[in-house]
Amino acid sequence: MENAIWIELKNVVGALNSVSEVIAQHGGNINDIEHLGGGKTVHLYLEIGSLKDLSKLIDDLKGLDIVVSISTVPTFRDIYGKRVIVIGGGAQVAEVAKGAISEADRHNLRGEKISVDTIPLVGEEQIAEAVRAVARLPRAKILILAGSIMGGEITKAVREIQKKGILVVSLKMAGSVPEAADLIVSDPIQAGVMAVMAVADTAKFTIDKGKKGKVY
Repeated sequence: MENAIWIELKNVVGALNSVSEVIAQHGGNINDIEHLGGGKTVHLYLEIGSLKDLSKLIDDLKGLDIVVSISTVPTFRDIYGKRVIVIGGGAQVAEVAKGAISEADRHNLRGEKISVDTIPLVGEEQIAEAVRAVARLPRAKILILAGSIMGGEITKAVREIQKKGILVVSLKMAGSVPEAADLIVSDPIQAGVMAVMAVADTAKFTIDKGKKGKVY
Protein backbone atom coordinates (compact mmCIF):
# COMPACT_ATOMS: atom_id res chain seq x y z
CA MET A 1 0.00 0.00 0.00
CA GLU A 2 1.23 3.48 -0.87
CA ASN A 3 0.76 6.56 1.28
CA ALA A 4 1.21 10.14 0.14
CA ILE A 5 2.30 13.11 2.22
CA TRP A 6 2.55 16.84 1.49
CA ILE A 7 5.33 18.62 3.38
CA GLU A 8 6.29 22.28 3.59
CA LEU A 9 9.99 22.60 4.39
CA LYS A 10 12.41 25.41 5.09
CA ASN A 11 14.49 25.88 1.94
CA VAL A 12 17.86 24.98 3.43
CA VAL A 13 20.70 22.67 2.42
CA GLY A 14 20.13 19.08 3.53
CA ALA A 15 16.37 19.36 4.08
CA LEU A 16 15.51 16.54 1.70
CA ASN A 17 18.23 14.35 3.19
CA SER A 18 16.80 14.84 6.69
CA VAL A 19 13.30 13.87 5.52
CA SER A 20 14.50 10.80 3.62
CA GLU A 21 16.51 9.61 6.63
CA VAL A 22 13.40 9.64 8.84
CA ILE A 23 11.40 7.81 6.18
CA ALA A 24 14.13 5.16 5.89
CA GLN A 25 14.14 4.70 9.67
CA HIS A 26 10.46 3.77 9.41
CA GLY A 27 11.11 1.22 6.66
CA GLY A 28 9.49 3.41 4.03
CA ASN A 29 10.50 3.50 0.38
CA ILE A 30 9.99 6.72 -1.62
CA ASN A 31 8.27 5.66 -4.85
CA ASP A 32 7.57 9.14 -6.23
CA ILE A 33 8.65 12.66 -5.36
CA GLU A 34 7.61 16.10 -6.63
CA HIS A 35 9.26 19.38 -5.65
CA LEU A 36 7.44 22.72 -5.83
CA GLY A 37 8.53 26.24 -5.00
CA GLY A 38 11.85 27.91 -4.43
CA GLY A 39 11.44 30.76 -1.94
CA LYS A 40 12.02 30.59 1.80
CA THR A 41 10.04 27.36 1.90
CA VAL A 42 9.44 24.52 -0.57
CA HIS A 43 6.77 21.83 -0.83
CA LEU A 44 7.43 18.14 -1.30
CA TYR A 45 4.88 15.60 -2.46
CA LEU A 46 6.04 12.10 -1.55
CA GLU A 47 4.49 8.72 -2.31
CA ILE A 48 5.84 6.19 0.17
CA GLY A 49 5.50 2.43 0.17
CA SER A 50 6.28 -0.29 2.75
CA LEU A 51 5.52 1.93 5.74
CA LYS A 52 4.96 0.22 9.07
CA ASP A 53 3.24 3.11 10.85
CA LEU A 54 2.21 6.26 8.94
CA SER A 55 1.08 8.12 12.09
CA LYS A 56 4.42 7.58 13.81
CA LEU A 57 6.26 8.74 10.68
CA ILE A 58 4.21 11.94 10.61
CA ASP A 59 4.98 12.59 14.29
CA ASP A 60 8.71 12.10 13.77
CA LEU A 61 8.76 14.34 10.69
CA LYS A 62 6.94 17.07 12.63
CA GLY A 63 9.79 16.91 15.14
CA LEU A 64 12.30 18.10 12.52
CA ASP A 65 13.22 21.81 12.76
CA ILE A 66 13.01 22.14 8.97
CA VAL A 67 9.36 21.00 8.74
CA VAL A 68 6.86 23.88 8.62
CA SER A 69 3.74 21.78 8.04
CA ILE A 70 2.80 18.27 6.97
CA SER A 71 -0.38 16.45 5.98
CA THR A 72 -1.48 13.19 4.39
CA VAL A 73 -3.08 13.39 0.94
CA PRO A 74 -4.48 10.91 -1.63
CA THR A 75 -1.91 9.58 -4.11
CA PHE A 76 -1.91 10.90 -7.66
CA ARG A 77 -2.71 7.35 -8.75
CA ASP A 78 -5.92 7.52 -6.69
CA ILE A 79 -6.85 10.97 -8.07
CA TYR A 80 -5.60 11.04 -11.67
CA GLY A 81 -4.82 7.36 -12.30
CA LYS A 82 -3.34 6.18 -15.60
CA ARG A 83 -2.27 8.86 -18.05
CA VAL A 84 -2.95 8.98 -21.78
CA ILE A 85 -0.59 11.40 -23.56
CA VAL A 86 -1.43 13.08 -26.89
CA ILE A 87 1.29 14.87 -28.89
CA GLY A 88 1.16 16.45 -32.35
CA GLY A 89 -0.55 19.10 -34.44
CA GLY A 90 -3.15 21.32 -32.80
CA ALA A 91 -6.18 20.33 -34.87
CA GLN A 92 -5.41 16.60 -34.72
CA VAL A 93 -4.57 16.74 -31.02
CA ALA A 94 -7.93 18.40 -30.31
CA GLU A 95 -9.84 15.66 -32.13
CA VAL A 96 -7.88 12.85 -30.49
CA ALA A 97 -8.38 14.44 -27.08
CA LYS A 98 -12.12 14.66 -27.73
CA GLY A 99 -12.30 10.91 -28.26
CA ALA A 100 -9.98 10.08 -25.37
CA ILE A 101 -11.77 12.31 -22.87
CA SER A 102 -15.19 10.98 -23.85
CA GLU A 103 -14.01 7.37 -23.46
CA ALA A 104 -12.13 8.10 -20.21
CA ASP A 105 -15.30 9.61 -18.80
CA ARG A 106 -17.19 6.38 -19.55
CA HIS A 107 -14.63 4.26 -17.70
CA ASN A 108 -14.14 6.71 -14.84
CA LEU A 109 -17.87 6.51 -14.15
CA ARG A 110 -17.29 2.80 -13.53
CA GLY A 111 -14.61 3.49 -10.94
CA GLU A 112 -11.50 3.80 -13.13
CA LYS A 113 -9.14 6.74 -12.97
CA ILE A 114 -7.77 7.72 -16.39
CA SER A 115 -6.54 11.22 -17.26
CA VAL A 116 -5.66 12.75 -20.62
CA ASP A 117 -2.71 15.12 -21.18
CA THR A 118 -2.12 16.94 -24.46
CA ILE A 119 0.44 19.25 -26.04
CA PRO A 120 0.36 20.62 -29.60
CA LEU A 121 3.88 20.78 -31.03
CA VAL A 122 5.61 21.35 -34.36
CA GLY A 123 9.10 20.38 -35.44
CA GLU A 124 10.83 17.00 -35.54
CA GLU A 125 13.26 17.75 -32.72
CA GLN A 126 10.63 19.18 -30.37
CA ILE A 127 8.24 16.29 -30.93
CA ALA A 128 11.00 13.69 -30.55
CA GLU A 129 12.09 15.13 -27.21
CA ALA A 130 8.47 15.25 -26.03
CA VAL A 131 8.04 11.61 -27.03
CA ARG A 132 11.14 10.57 -25.09
CA ALA A 133 9.89 12.48 -22.06
CA VAL A 134 6.70 10.38 -21.95
CA ALA A 135 8.72 7.49 -20.49
CA ARG A 136 9.69 9.80 -17.60
CA LEU A 137 6.15 10.92 -16.83
CA PRO A 138 4.65 9.26 -13.76
CA ARG A 139 1.77 6.85 -14.55
CA ALA A 140 1.98 7.41 -18.35
CA LYS A 141 0.73 4.25 -20.09
CA ILE A 142 0.09 5.13 -23.71
CA LEU A 143 1.07 7.82 -26.24
CA ILE A 144 -0.98 8.94 -29.23
CA LEU A 145 0.90 10.73 -32.02
CA ALA A 146 -1.46 12.97 -33.96
CA GLY A 147 -0.17 14.66 -37.09
CA SER A 148 0.02 14.55 -40.87
CA ILE A 149 3.69 13.53 -41.20
CA MET A 150 6.18 12.21 -38.62
CA GLY A 151 9.42 10.28 -38.96
CA GLY A 152 13.17 10.46 -38.44
CA GLU A 153 14.09 11.24 -34.83
CA ILE A 154 10.45 10.88 -33.79
CA THR A 155 10.45 7.26 -34.96
CA LYS A 156 13.67 6.61 -33.02
CA ALA A 157 12.07 8.13 -29.93
CA VAL A 158 8.97 5.95 -30.38
CA ARG A 159 11.07 2.79 -30.42
CA GLU A 160 12.96 3.95 -27.32
CA ILE A 161 9.84 4.44 -25.20
CA GLN A 162 8.26 1.21 -26.43
CA LYS A 163 11.21 -0.63 -24.88
CA LYS A 164 10.27 1.06 -21.61
CA GLY A 165 6.71 -0.25 -21.72
CA ILE A 166 4.85 2.69 -23.29
CA LEU A 167 2.25 1.75 -25.93
CA VAL A 168 2.19 4.01 -29.00
CA VAL A 169 -0.84 4.74 -31.18
CA SER A 170 -0.38 6.71 -34.41
CA LEU A 171 -2.82 8.37 -36.72
CA LYS A 172 -2.59 7.15 -40.31
CA MET A 173 -0.09 9.66 -41.67
CA ALA A 174 2.96 10.06 -43.91
CA GLY A 175 6.39 9.22 -42.55
CA SER A 176 7.88 6.25 -40.70
CA VAL A 177 6.15 6.69 -37.34
CA PRO A 178 3.13 4.54 -38.29
CA GLU A 179 5.50 1.67 -39.16
CA ALA A 180 6.87 1.75 -35.59
CA ALA A 181 3.56 2.30 -33.80
CA ASP A 182 1.74 -0.50 -31.96
CA LEU A 183 -1.52 0.57 -33.57
CA ILE A 184 -2.52 2.84 -36.47
CA VAL A 185 -5.96 4.46 -36.45
CA SER A 186 -7.33 6.50 -39.36
CA ASP A 187 -9.90 8.56 -37.45
CA PRO A 188 -8.50 10.85 -34.71
CA ILE A 189 -11.55 10.58 -32.45
CA GLN A 190 -11.43 6.78 -32.66
CA ALA A 191 -7.68 6.89 -31.95
CA GLY A 192 -8.43 8.58 -28.64
CA VAL A 193 -11.22 6.12 -27.84
CA MET A 194 -9.13 3.03 -28.64
CA ALA A 195 -6.09 4.28 -26.71
CA VAL A 196 -8.17 4.69 -23.55
CA MET A 197 -9.78 1.29 -24.07
CA ALA A 198 -6.32 -0.26 -24.39
CA VAL A 199 -5.28 0.88 -20.88
CA ALA A 200 -8.64 0.63 -19.09
CA ASP A 201 -9.19 -2.28 -16.74
CA THR A 202 -12.92 -2.04 -17.45
CA ALA A 203 -12.46 -2.63 -21.22
CA LYS A 204 -11.79 -5.84 -23.15
CA PHE A 205 -9.87 -4.23 -26.04
CA THR A 206 -6.13 -4.91 -26.11
CA ILE A 207 -3.39 -3.91 -28.55
CA ASP A 208 -1.60 -6.89 -30.06
CA LYS A 209 2.03 -5.78 -30.11
CA GLY A 210 2.89 -8.67 -32.39
CA LYS A 211 0.81 -7.23 -35.23
CA LYS A 212 2.37 -3.83 -35.84
CA GLY A 213 0.95 -1.86 -38.71
CA LYS A 214 -2.65 -2.91 -38.16
CA VAL A 215 -4.89 -0.06 -39.27
CA TYR A 216 -8.36 0.76 -37.92
